[in-house]
Amino acid sequence: MGNFQEVLGINEVSSPKVINAVWKALLAEFLGNFLLNFFGCGSVVVMSFSPLNKPNFLFVALTFGLVVFVCVQSLGHVSGAHLNPAVTAGMLSVGNIKLIKALLYIIIQCIGAVAGSATLKALLPERWHESNLGVTTLNDNLTSLQGFGFEFFLGFVLVLVVSGVCDPNRPEAKAAGPLAIGLAVALGHMGTINFTGSSMNPARSFGSAVIAGIWENHWIYWVGPIAGGIVAALIYHHALRAPTLTTVKIIERYSTVADEKELRRLDGNKDVDNFA
Repeated sequence: MGNFQEVLGINEVSSPKVINAVWKALLAEFLGNFLLNFFGCGSVVVMSFSPLNKPNFLFVALTFGLVVFVCVQSLGHVSGAHLNPAVTAGMLSVGNIKLIKALLYIIIQCIGAVAGSATLKALLPERWHESNLGVTTLNDNLTSLQGFGFEFFLGFVLVLVVSGVCDPNRPEAKAAGPLAIGLAVALGHMGTINFTGSSMNPARSFGSAVIAGIWENHWIYWVGPIAGGIVAALIYHHALRAPTLTTVKIIERYSTVADEKELRRLDGNKDVDNFA
């Protein structure tokens, strides 16, 4: 019974010591997805009503990338800033999050996205609702299978980057993590927005679809990114992750520093004790 509870992660959502942290994490995921749909989909609406009548996909790509960067930077320490069911599914597949907590994350991500799109709709003039509030749609020249392929690789590249910057054996990558993740989102939008709308995030598409009432080909925005995210997480975890930082490597590092200090001492440098 104990192993069953551990696999599901029941202890993560029932222990008095962690229940408060779980609620904070869920709040962070809600806020992150709220802001993503509010600002990201807002940029799509602005693009749709451009006075020059020329869609500016770079503008949308940078907006989505920047809002993800901001949210990861500000919320990452609370929930890990998944902000995306594809990321959560990827982390679940390699054991970085338990099943129950992952399901709670995905549910609250979707609720946050719906709230963000609903707020955007409430604040916009009714005639601007014609833009469908940023609903992701498949290009008329593509089949559903092709759309799935694009969304698969969008989820793949995002989770690959997340796995790389969150690798505990790569502490040097942590500081640049939020920027790298934001740039991955911007990259995905610049490369595929004209094909599938570049969802990359099932919750983001779900929020727009609920408020606009448009569900055509919606399945590709769930199956594609989640499948891509799981594959990327498994490949990184089993083949690409950095070597474990062992005690031997730590000793080697300090031995190198000690040797450099000794060389400075032999050269007559009086400030060797300040050398690090």
